[in-house]
Amino acid sequence: MVVNEQDLGVSRLQRVVLGKAAPRRIPPCPGLVHQHELTATVVLGLFTSLGESPTVTQLQEILAVAAVIALAGIALLVGLLRGRGRARGPGGKSKTLPPPRTPPWVDGGSESDVEGSLAGPAGGPTFDTLQPDVLEAPAHLPKIERPDSATGRLQRLRARLARSNTALGKGLLSLLSGGGLDEQAWEDVEDTLLSSDLGVEATMELVDSLRTRVTVEGARDEETVRGWLREDLLRLVDPTLDRSIASSRVDGRPAVVMVVGVNGTGKTTTVGKLARVLVAQDKDVVLGAADTFRAAAADQLQTWGERVGVPTIRSDRDGADPAAVAFDAVKAAVEMEVDVVLIDTAGRLHNKVGLMDELGKVKRVVEKQSPIDEVLLVLDATTGQNGLRQAEVFGEVVNVTGIVLTKLDGTAKGGIVVAVQRKLGVPVKLVGLGEGPDDLAPFDPEAFVDALIS
Repeated sequence: MVVNEQDLGVSRLQRVVLGKAAPRRIPPCPGLVHQHELTATVVLGLFTSLGESPTVTQLQEILAVAAVIALAGIALLVGLLRGRGRARGPGGKSKTLPPPRTPPWVDGGSESDVEGSLAGPAGGPTFDTLQPDVLEAPAHLPKIERPDSATGRLQRLRARLARSNTALGKGLLSLLSGGGLDEQAWEDVEDTLLSSDLGVEATMELVDSLRTRVTVEGARDEETVRGWLREDLLRLVDPTLDRSIASSRVDGRPAVVMVVGVNGTGKTTTVGKLARVLVAQDKDVVLGAADTFRAAAADQLQTWGERVGVPTIRSDRDGADPAAVAFDAVKAAVEMEVDVVLIDTAGRLHNKVGLMDELGKVKRVVEKQSPIDEVLLVLDATTGQNGLRQAEVFGEVVNVTGIVLTKLDGTAKGGIVVAVQRKLGVPVKLVGLGEGPDDLAPFDPEAFVDALIS
């Protein structure tokens, strides 16, 4: 016996629910999982009840389909409303993002506006921002000085020289122009010249010349005597000597100047002041701090260099080999293609053989890199005849080519210029007439003699 579904009262809608026909699938809606489960339960219960009914009319099928559609619509609406509710904050306010703010710097705002925009709301948290690295300027940058020209500097400083040499100037003039020059008077003239450190040989030479002039011409007025004295002193100082400093490149290499002397004569200060003189002449200079024994000598020299923009080659530790430092300074000067390198050396007593031998070693090591064009011996002008002995020993070790007389504005006697030149056969090239940075002057024989007898 064949029993069909129609006879059992099973409608098409029941077949869909019972899996007899493929129903249309509704795509899931996010946030509506619970509503779909509820709808399916209700619909399933409805259809089950229909299936239990012995007779299902067409009207009932239509009502069932309408009920399903209505329930699905209600579930969809509820899901949408719940989804919007989650997007709202407390009190039903929307959690929409605030509109983007225009940066204050775009509208020409001030720096304080920018800081306020990063600080967060009043009473709220602040926000950390990444700040770009800013290079802070050093607390102190040394000011580069431009020294005055050294031309005519001795003329400007002659008053200092005249004040310290009244014995040789005014004292001698008063003796010669006073009249009645007997033997006692001439002995007083000799004593005056000797006390001015002129030296015995130069003193006798000058006295003989003055005696001859007085005897032949017989003049006694001060102006005439001053003229004679000026001529004879200028001849002793010898203006024909070459007093220039080696400061220009030689055969494609920098000139090398080494500064030597005993302790306390002012070598390091002289090197710093000499650098100023050369910078004023538009020379490119390098300093070599080869005085590695005296504490802070390299620092002192570097300070002098920084004031005029001159580099200093030095060792990182005290007590380093001075020959090595001097060698490195010359090597750096060659690589930098400067005009001149000035090498400061340690002070040493002229009667210490070991120290003098070490100075000779510095000279020999430097000469492996470059010939030495100038060796300046710094002498304290107040030491008088003792300075002459120093000059003699240093001249034997390092071949001195020029003399620097410091402290000539103090108690020094001007005659030391003549004495040291005669002793070594080399010229006085620089004189120190004060403690100021520009008080080192190229030696000018005429200005020097005029200052002595003014």
